[in-house]
Amino acid sequence: MTEQSKKILSEMQVRKSRKQKEAFRARLCGELEAADYAPAVEEGFAARNVVVGDPERAKVLFTAHYDTQAVLPIPNFITPRNFLFYLLYQLLIVLPLFLLVGVVSGCIFAFAPEAVAWWLGPLSSIVICAFFMWWILDGPANRYTANDNTSGVLTLLETALALPPEHRERVCFVFFDNEEKGMFGSAAFAKRHKNVKKGTPVINFDCVGDGDSIQFFPRRKLKKDGETMGRIEAAFLPTGGKDVQLVRGFGFYPSDNASFKKGAGVCALKHKPVIGYYMDRIHTSKDTVLDETNITLLKDGALRYIANLN
Repeated sequence: MTEQSKKILSEMQVRKSRKQKEAFRARLCGELEAADYAPAVEEGFAARNVVVGDPERAKVLFTAHYDTQAVLPIPNFITPRNFLFYLLYQLLIVLPLFLLVGVVSGCIFAFAPEAVAWWLGPLSSIVICAFFMWWILDGPANRYTANDNTSGVLTLLETALALPPEHRERVCFVFFDNEEKGMFGSAAFAKRHKNVKKGTPVINFDCVGDGDSIQFFPRRKLKKDGETMGRIEAAFLPTGGKDVQLVRGFGFYPSDNASFKKGAGVCALKHKPVIGYYMDRIHTSKDTVLDETNITLLKDGALRYIANLN
């Protein structure tokens, strides 16, 4: 990786508060300006996206979210090709919440006067659920974000720094804000750039640093675009023992790619029998793995993709 990327990985993994985000944007824009780019910060609803290039003229957008999440006691375990297991795991996460609400409400109705219990019971449930939601969205920052999503940020930066000047008009790089709070950044960008939302291929890198299988999850409209699908397959090639898959059948990836008709989410996955391909460690202090081979594979693939655009 470049020295610019190494410094971000070592010094700026936490990008959650307003001040932390401002510092990161200043560093990012400074590095890009030094490479003769003209990055701009677009403000939308509850988000500040860093846009590098002209999205209206670009033939492809490469994107990643730069905001980071709260630390959680258990990882956000994702199985993009096994929806049943993913659903069961999400239910398992909220089960302790339901049990806590039930225990607290039961104690209130058992020991408090009836007139008090009828309003205190529901109020306690609301307070517990609100605290749970606050913790997920705005709780203490996770200090370790190597995979989610420092890996995606560095993939974009490495690609931009390596891209020849004569190819720069073909592509736009976008660093989205507030994906972790509900994809606010990509939603604001899509609302502002309606033509991009409807028809431009958008390849979104999210959690690409930890896993030996690099997988692309295109949305339905992109799957029908045979030319772009073929261009992706021709550009992103296996290397260094890594597997690359363009998922044409069932598969989902919950990230900023969902804001675009021709979006494709890209992630790195591991594999186990029964559950299949999976992602773990993210949103916890164990998110410390960033395989440089993955970044190089994606950077080289993106450069080939851009070079083959006419």
